[in-house]
Amino acid sequence: MAGVLNIPRAPVSADFLRPRRTPNSRTRVSVRASSSEMESSSVAAKEGFVPPPGFKPPQPKRFGVRSDKLFDVLGASLALFFRLGTGVFVSGYSVSIASGNEIPPGQYALDLAGIKFKETSKIGPRPEKPIEIYEFESCPFCRKVREIIAILDLDVVFYPCPRNGPNFRPKVAEMGGKKQFPYMIDPNTGVAMYESDDIIKYLVTRYGDGQVPLLLSLGLFTTLTEGFAMIGRIGKGTSYVPARLPPKPLEIWAYEGSPFCKLVREVLVELELPHLVRSCARGSPKRNMLYQKAGLFQVPYLEDPNTGVQMFESAEIVEYLKATYAL
Repeated sequence: MAGVLNIPRAPVSADFLRPRRTPNSRTRVSVRASSSEMESSSVAAKEGFVPPPGFKPPQPKRFGVRSDKLFDVLGASLALFFRLGTGVFVSGYSVSIASGNEIPPGQYALDLAGIKFKETSKIGPRPEKPIEIYEFESCPFCRKVREIIAILDLDVVFYPCPRNGPNFRPKVAEMGGKKQFPYMIDPNTGVAMYESDDIIKYLVTRYGDGQVPLLLSLGLFTTLTEGFAMIGRIGKGTSYVPARLPPKPLEIWAYEGSPFCKLVREVLVELELPHLVRSCARGSPKRNMLYQKAGLFQVPYLEDPNTGVQMFESAEIVEYLKATYAL
């Protein structure tokens, strides 16, 4: 049964703690700041939210895996097998060989062995404000919802609710009456609800074509395969690691089907860091947006408005998050 509520959203506040030690020197970041960002960074600096000194931007490595992270990536990749690629493609995805000047220079395109491919999809109405979801990484029911978010190409603010998390897990009980996950709030309509299947139906009806994808509509089989998908990273993204809560959500360009993105998401959840996911599965027009912004497309890509940091490379992003926010 759907649990549908119409409630005002409670504000989220952060209690700041003392600045922590200098991070691992191997972590590298890129810092870019406009005048307004510099003003925000000045405020953040007073609270200890500054990029670690001496960091240098990591060189993006196309399809590269750092040697000490090989088994982590392999474990995260098992999900692709058990879920048959669900969460990798946007709804209505299609691909064709691009002819002539169909893709102008400076535009993103899938390029294989010098041959460019045109990727398209069919996305529904776009929400004016990002959907808000309270969940945690290692929950199979939460993963179902994250997959439909990638398929519908939605931007979502995630409020992580790891076990023993002091901030957002109790807030869910206050807002909805019980500690059950995932819990969704749509600020565009005022609708709030529990139950993964009901959330999926709501999202495809309002922001898609109304049809639940086959691999998300198979009941127990869907739930079991979602659970199997987490075997390679069992226990990760489950329990709270003490951390400082930043004043603004971090932003990450990512999608559910990417094993590299999963490794970063695990740490975001464990540190209970709110984050806006710019979903960009295959066929997403946001791939070109990131290409225009950063000069190439590669995920995950982190933008931290609390420090001005912008960076690629999952391994270095993980190190940055732990160095900056973990206690």
